[in-house]
Amino acid sequence: MQLRADALETHLAKSLAPLYVITSDEHLLALEAADRIRRAARAKGYSEREVLVVERSFKWGTLLAANQSQSLFGDRKLIELRIPTGKPGKDGGQALQEYVGGLNPDNVTLITLPKLDWQTQKSAWVAALQQAGVYIDIPLVERAQLPGWIGARLAAQKQSADRQSIDFIADRVEGNLLAAHQELQKLALLHPEGKLSFDQVQDAVLNVARYDVFKLNEAMLSGDTARLVRMIEGLKGEGEALPLVLWAMADEIRTLLKIKSGTAQGKPLGMLLKEYRIWGPRERLMEPAVKRLRLSTLETALQEAAQIDKMIKGLRARAFAGDAWDALLHLGLKVARG
Repeated sequence: MQLRADALETHLAKSLAPLYVITSDEHLLALEAADRIRRAARAKGYSEREVLVVERSFKWGTLLAANQSQSLFGDRKLIELRIPTGKPGKDGGQALQEYVGGLNPDNVTLITLPKLDWQTQKSAWVAALQQAGVYIDIPLVERAQLPGWIGARLAAQKQSADRQSIDFIADRVEGNLLAAHQELQKLALLHPEGKLSFDQVQDAVLNVARYDVFKLNEAMLSGDTARLVRMIEGLKGEGEALPLVLWAMADEIRTLLKIKSGTAQGKPLGMLLKEYRIWGPRERLMEPAVKRLRLSTLETALQEAAQIDKMIKGLRARAFAGDAWDALLHLGLKVARG
């Protein structure tokens, strides 16, 4: 059965399943979910714990043996299987299907995986895990959801803050949820329960954001220039590869240009979004961006991207003051401002 992470506590208070599967790239939330399962297992007498990590030399017979073996002291056992790559391979997939087909009633098994790609999600071994146990797929906390997450975490430690303070925290912890958790814990240690002032938050919270180059499109599409500046400066500070950043920005500009050209020819926007495989948060941002941006702006932006590519490769004189990072920022702001 599939279960939301926020429903896990209620589920564990009622029963303990023989198999749990956690899949997520949000390491903090995956760790917290696994800890809840471990605590529930200990409370119900599963006092022995065996941890198996699937590495290059891993033998799948080890997993099957762990399920069949009994504790020297007759204790019930928690078996943890960690698959860091999310790719057990052909032998592993078969072993997992065999394993869940014969779960030992004296054991509880916890399998942890990263977020699985769409092709892996359709595999037979994943289907077997979903049918045999409790399957918990924890999504990433996106930037738009981050203020709500921060507010809920503050409330859990009996603190609160106004929207300005929460947005300040969100800007400094974006893309780094584990560090965000640590910063909020710091506020709990430094200040008593109740409402935090902006000065208290500003003095305590460090800039620990980690930016994803593939989220630049969100800032450009939404016209959020402040976030765009933070992201490009952050990527520069982290030493991200310039060609990758340029590729991500140019690819989005190219898509915008195709959609804008299509709407100018009278094609429905919905049809164009489907044609170019745009969905989710990006789909919601695309329509206002297409309306805001002129065709000539996008054409000029794509030409600038080509010049920046030459600049990065050292094939031409610099077209902008500063370096290629300045040129990238100028390009991003052109699209964000329209």
